[in-house]
Amino acid sequence: MEMFKEFKEFAMRGNIVDLAVAVIIGSAFGKVIEGLVDGIIMPIVSMVVGKPDFSYLSCSVNGTIFPYGKFIQSIIMFLLIAFALFLVVKAVNKANKKKEEAPAQAATAEDIILLREIRDALKK
Repeated sequence: MEMFKEFKEFAMRGNIVDLAVAVIIGSAFGKVIEGLVDGIIMPIVSMVVGKPDFSYLSCSVNGTIFPYGKFIQSIIMFLLIAFALFLVVKAVNKANKKKEEAPAQAATAEDIILLREIRDALKK
């Protein structure tokens, strides 16, 4: 019974729950990025380059087949997914930066006004 209590305390710590939520959201977000790559970016690449499928490429050495095209395809997909993720994160960061800048400018202006009032009061 004591072990169950310890496990419950361990599982209900904030860090564990936060980590679980991050993994679940990360998995769902991965599907969104994968959909973006498969549904939008890959068709654009196909228009420019032709059918970008290298998985059929292989070579044979002493009767052993080496499907190196699958590796090339995996690298291309990784780079496209990483680029799509970069664009999404960049857009989110830009949106967050705009939200943070507006109140900061107003606070700075108010601080300057207060400092000027103090300076003027000290001069008198």
